[in-house]
Amino acid sequence: MSQNFETQAVRIQTERSQFSEHSTPLYLTSSFIFDDAEDMRASFAEEKQRNLYSRFSNPNTTEFVDKIVAMEGAEAGYAFATGMSAVFSTFAALLNSGDHIVSSRSVFGSTHSLFTKYLPKWNIETSYFKVNEVDKVESLIKPNTKILYAESPTNPAVDVLDLELLSTIAKKHNLLLVVDNCFATPYLQNPIQFGADLVIHSATKLIDGQGRVLGGVTVGKADLVREIYLFSRNTGPAMSPFNAWVLSKSLETLAVRADKHCENALKVAQFLENHPEVNFVKYPFLKSHPQYEVAKKQMRLGGNIVAFEIKGGVEAGRRFLDRIKLCSLSANLGDSRTIVTHPSSTTHSKLSREDRLEVGITDGLVRCSVGLEFVDDVIEDLNQALNN
Repeated sequence: MSQNFETQAVRIQTERSQFSEHSTPLYLTSSFIFDDAEDMRASFAEEKQRNLYSRFSNPNTTEFVDKIVAMEGAEAGYAFATGMSAVFSTFAALLNSGDHIVSSRSVFGSTHSLFTKYLPKWNIETSYFKVNEVDKVESLIKPNTKILYAESPTNPAVDVLDLELLSTIAKKHNLLLVVDNCFATPYLQNPIQFGADLVIHSATKLIDGQGRVLGGVTVGKADLVREIYLFSRNTGPAMSPFNAWVLSKSLETLAVRADKHCENALKVAQFLENHPEVNFVKYPFLKSHPQYEVAKKQMRLGGNIVAFEIKGGVEAGRRFLDRIKLCSLSANLGDSRTIVTHPSSTTHSKLSREDRLEVGITDGLVRCSVGLEFVDDVIEDLNQALNN
């Protein structure tokens, strides 16, 4: 098999059935049958590699995972019902009561809730570092620290962390480096190349690319994935075969979609950077981005997410959303349709202003997930909403 991304995305498939189909069929079955008692015994003893039950594995989920594993340069993986089930299951499988996490403060809101509301129930604590204070990471590490965690680029402020630097710290202190690679996808960034032990994706976003299905996946070192698999096999967060089939087909076009997303996003970012009603723009491949050089080092392109601050704070952000005509107002991202959100009045409104500012969510910050429309139409809509 070719090592080229586009060929792997298209050509990694399940073995053809007796019908010689060209495109992988759907395997909508909860379970699989055995030839006899010995076959069943050997299969459950894992002396044979085969499908037993679709909560454990299924031809469709296996195909999807195999593609992500190849694209990320990983050893193994497991697919989940959602991105958050991938995040939770990864931590739950690898941590014990009394363990400690060091994490970037800029993480997805539900991940923050997991760290602050739910993991403490099992005596698992988290210490945060700011994205611009990576030099303080080592001071947060304790004897019971097990995982160093980061998103890059971050949601929603589009900050970039130096994965190679984090890997150096993790290895020095014998920690696992776990990276949420959702914004970049395996096409734009491969954290394992920079020393990550595990990589997590919400496949709901750019991997699907059309806002159709939910999904998540964790890939990385085989011994770690084995623990995640055993936990998930017993607790049941498995991806459905139908969603796996959709997502595997989506991966066939990820490269061409991502190229266009990134081309459009850069043009939108450049337009916004020169707009009089915009205070600042954050996009990894803009030279004005604080971590531009790091982004160029570890990313193929800048992704499809642009963050920008509108003059006028929270009320200006609300008025901006009300004036949008073409773009969608939605909590999703990575869709073929451009989506705009104003975190301070919507997704992060329950946080205090101080907590929002801690992660770069200013009152007027807008997150724009740039889609595949003719980019001038997107720019025209953003322009009229800003000007009005």
